[in-house]
Amino acid sequence: MSSIPVTWFEIGSDRPDEVQRFYAELFDWTFEEQGGPQGSYRQTTAGGERGIGGAIRGIDGTEPNYAIFYAEVPDVAESCRRAEAAGGKVLLPPRTTPSGLTLAHLLDPSGNRIGLFTPPPAG
Repeated sequence: MSSIPVTWFEIGSDRPDEVQRFYAELFDWTFEEQGGPQGSYRQTTAGGERGIGGAIRGIDGTEPNYAIFYAEVPDVAESCRRAEAAGGKVLLPPRTTPSGLTLAHLLDPSGNRIGLFTPPPAG
């Protein structure tokens, strides 16, 4: 198996305007509202050619604020099985979005949240 790249990050916040302003002032990141079925989703190319893309997701306060990185894997379900065998826990089981992207959230053995995803099929 080759090394798995980290290719996306997400910051969940119940104060997305404030968080967007913070990262814009700190790193000069710009954001574009994408919206979606779950509300505000503001994407950034954070770092241009040298950095990875990411977004701020507006949340309603029913879950804690968070920051998470996503590793792009060939098979989300298999990676979840491997994570559990390595001592992790599946927090959000694999699910596929209407666009075909498959994702899951895990907790590592010390409780840090990480994400896995497989992009939609090309076509």
